[in-house]
Order: sequence, then structure tokens, then C-alpha cells
Amino acid sequence: MRIILSEHDNPNIKKAIKICRKDDNLSFLRVNSLKSGLNALRYGEGDAFVAGIDITTRDMVLACKENLPRKEKYFSSCFVMRNKSKTYILADAGVCKNPDADVLKAIVLETYDTAKKVLDEEPHIAMLSFSSLGSGGEDATIAKIQEVIDSIHTDHPEIMIDGEMQLDAAIDAKVARKKAPNSPVAGHANVLVCPDLNSANILYKSLERFGGFTAAGPILQGFNYAISDLSRGSTVEDVVLTFRMLEKIYDYDNAIATAAATATATATAATVAAAKPSAEANGSKKSFTQRLLDAWDFAGNLGRRKQ
Repeated sequence: MRIILSEHDNPNIKKAIKICRKDDNLSFLRVNSLKSGLNALRYGEGDAFVAGIDITTRDMVLACKENLPRKEKYFSSCFVMRNKSKTYILADAGVCKNPDADVLKAIVLETYDTAKKVLDEEPHIAMLSFSSLGSGGEDATIAKIQEVIDSIHTDHPEIMIDGEMQLDAAIDAKVARKKAPNSPVAGHANVLVCPDLNSANILYKSLERFGGFTAAGPILQGFNYAISDLSRGSTVEDVVLTFRMLEKIYDYDNAIATAAATATATATAATVAAAKPSAEANGSKKSFTQRLLDAWDFAGNLGRRKQ
């Protein structure tokens, strides 16, 4: 995978490149500016883009918004948080300040998509709150979370999601047995979706600074490309993990695209084979191409008669 870098002179970036150059699957393309890096990504000169260690998230996000096409109406971000024994996906700690129900649902769906690509197990999503399954009484944030969960259960029943729940109920099985004994997610959540940017950003920095987690990202979601906006506080370990996670995303997307292309080619070949009659069976001396054109003409005439 080719990673485009516009901040290649940053000391932590240099050290991360040196570590990752041992991996034959990674190479690095150096560009002179944020915009030139995004253009290189857009026009296929690289497979992923990493920046942000020397600029604000606002500058990075606005540049992506202005220069790159999106695959979704909304865009968001997530972090991959990893220590020696655990990996969590945390959203949205970088982009969406105070999401309404529609944006929060988009965050969940985009983060689920990222989680499928980088986690080694099935995503289990916990919608975090100060409350666990109604224990906090009536509140606008709880109502919004419930609206999102209900909508996802209806539209995407394959997604394992529950909430609202407190962090300890989401990740600690012992606490979950008390606070959410019937939840399919509580106690073993690996995707944590916060209600707003304040709580998510504080949680990610707390996990990193107090909990000893390495943070990859934020990984920008909703674009057609693999992109990461590094934190200005990113360590060498954070940058290395970011490179590795983008590699996993790229490999997953590439495998899906290859499988889709193979399936399309196979289906096309089968259709052509089925449509090709043997000359012996119908006694026709027309070429196969001509017979296929005749069939298309017949179908077109039939369609016009039905109008």
C-alpha cells in the first residue's frame, strides 16, 4: 500500500516511516502540501493519505471536504484504541460536535463499517451515556440514542448494538450483569459510540494518557478513500498503528473490490454462454454476434410495443 504524506519532515513521522519500512507491503509518497497530497490521493497516485500532526483537525477536515468526493451524505471519524490485550473502536472523537439523530446514526453505520475492517471479531456496539438502559430517567440525549438504536434495529438487523449504557456496563462483564443483564452487547462491547464530540474526545485522550492505550487516527469516515487526520499529540506508536490500520482498511476494500469484479466477470461469462445457441441446434448460419444483436432488437421492439 502506498501512503501519501505531507508532513514527512515531522520527527515522529520520520521514526514511524523507519519502523514501517521493514514491511514490504508499505511504501511512502512524499508531497509538499496538504492539497497536493489530497490531489495525489484522488487521482490514484497513492492508496491512503495521512496528515494532521502539524495542523489542526479543522484545517484537515475542511481540506478533505473541499477536495475529495464522499460516499456518504455525512462524514465522521473514529479512533482505534489498542493496548496489550484490548482493541476498541471509539467514535466520534474528531469531527461531529453535537450530532442530531440522523448524524449519530451515520456515525454508527460508518464506524461499524470501519470496525468490520480492522477488528478480528464481530463488532459489538455500545451507545455510551451517563445512564444504563433508562436508569438516568428522562433526558433528550437518552431519547436521541434510543431513536438511533431503534432505527438501526429496523434498517440493519444484522448489526449488534445496544444502549444507552455507561462505560463500565459496556466493557466490564461483572458490572454488566448488574446494570444490563439481558443486553447482547453489555460487558463485551468493542465499539464505543459517544453522544457528542466533547465526551468522545475526552474519553479517547483519557484512554491514551491515563490508560496506556495507543491511538490510531482519527480515521476519517464517509469518504471514498482511506484517510487519517493525526492528532497533533500523536506519538511514534500512534503513527505506526495508524499506518497499520489504514493498511487493514485498504486490504479489506481491495479484497471486496476484487471479489466483486470476479463475480461480475463470472456472471457475464455465464450469461454469454447461456445466450449462445449452437449452430447445429438451430441451423442458423448467422454469427453469434449477429444473433445476439437480433435478440436485443427483438427485446427493444417488444418493450416499445408495451409502452
